[in-house]
Amino acid sequence: MTATRIGTNGERLRVGIVGAGAITQVAHLPVVKKIREVEVHALCDPDTPKVRALAERFGVKNTFDDIEDLLRFDPLDAVVICSPTHLHEAHIIAALSAGVHVLVEKPLAMSAASVQRIVRAAEKRNRVLMVGMNHRYRSDVQTVRSFVQSGELGAVESIRGSWHVFRPSRAQLGWRQRRDQAGGGAMLDLGLSIIDLGLWFAGNAAPTRVSASLDPGVKERAVEQSGSAFVVCENGVSVFVDVTWHHLGEGERFGVGVRGTKGTAGINPLNVWKELHGVPVDVSPTGSGNRENAFTASYRAEWAHFQAVISGEAKARSLSEHLVLHRVLDAIYKSSADGRDVTL
Repeated sequence: MTATRIGTNGERLRVGIVGAGAITQVAHLPVVKKIREVEVHALCDPDTPKVRALAERFGVKNTFDDIEDLLRFDPLDAVVICSPTHLHEAHIIAALSAGVHVLVEKPLAMSAASVQRIVRAAEKRNRVLMVGMNHRYRSDVQTVRSFVQSGELGAVESIRGSWHVFRPSRAQLGWRQRRDQAGGGAMLDLGLSIIDLGLWFAGNAAPTRVSASLDPGVKERAVEQSGSAFVVCENGVSVFVDVTWHHLGEGERFGVGVRGTKGTAGINPLNVWKELHGVPVDVSPTGSGNRENAFTASYRAEWAHFQAVISGEAKARSLSEHLVLHRVLDAIYKSSADGRDVTL
C-alpha cells in the first residue's frame, strides 16, 4: 500500500463521516476536532436537519444526505463509517472503490459471510480498512495486555467479562431493535467487544466450541436484550461473557478479568495480582492516572493508530481476526437458537 503523507508541510488528512448518530456526536467529532493533522471536511446522513445541525455545531462546512455524493467530493482522503450495521458492507465497499481509506465502527458487519465479502473487496484495493475496536486502546487494557505478553501472569487459562447497561425504552427504539438492520442485540452490541478482548488476551487462539443462552425477548422485541456465552479455544483457554441492556443497579457495569497460572488481572478498575513468596500480592501499577476519561482516551488512541497506519508507520489489525470474531458471534446465535453447543 502506498503511504499517505499527513500532518507535514501543512497537509491534513481530509475526512468525511457517514452517520450523524450518537457515536459520531460523542466520540469521533469531539476527538477529531482536537487532532491538528485531521480535518473533517464533510458529514453525511439521510436526516438532513440533523446532519446540518451537527455540522454547524462542530464547524464542518459540507453536508450530504447520500454516501455516493459524499464520495464524489474530491478532497476526501478517508471516510469514517458510523451508519447502521446493515449498511456497513455497502458503505465500506463503496468507499474502498472510491479510493479512500476507511475506519468503520464496530461491528464490521452483520455476519461472517458479510465480513468475507468485505475482506475480498479490501484485498482488491490499495487502501486501509480498519475496524474501530476502541476498547483495545484503553490504557488499562494495554497494561493488562503487557502483563499477559511478558508472561508475568503465566499461561492464560480463562477470561471473563461483563457489560451491563440500562437503556430506557425510549432509547431502545430505532434500528438497533430490528434484527434485519442491527444483526443482533445486546450480545452483538456489547458482547462483541468483550469476546474480542478475550481472544486477544488468549493470543488469538482459535475458538473451537461455543455455548450460549440469549433471552428470547417478548413478542415486540426483534433482538435479545441480555445473554451469556462461553467460548473454548484450541489451547484450552475459555472466554465467558455476560451482557444486558436492562441492568437494574447502580450505574453501568463493565469489566474484564484474566486468570493465569501465575496471577490475575482485570480492568475497570485496573488490578493485577501475582503470587510472591507463596502469598497473593497486589502489584497493580500506580501513578498512571489520566484526567481524560477512558472512553475519550480510547478513541483518541484509536485515531492516532489510524493515522499511523495510513502514513505507513504502523500496521492495521488483520481482517482475518474479525472474520474469526464474527464466526464466534454467528455460533453464539446458533447455539442459543438450537439449544446446544456449536463446534467451529
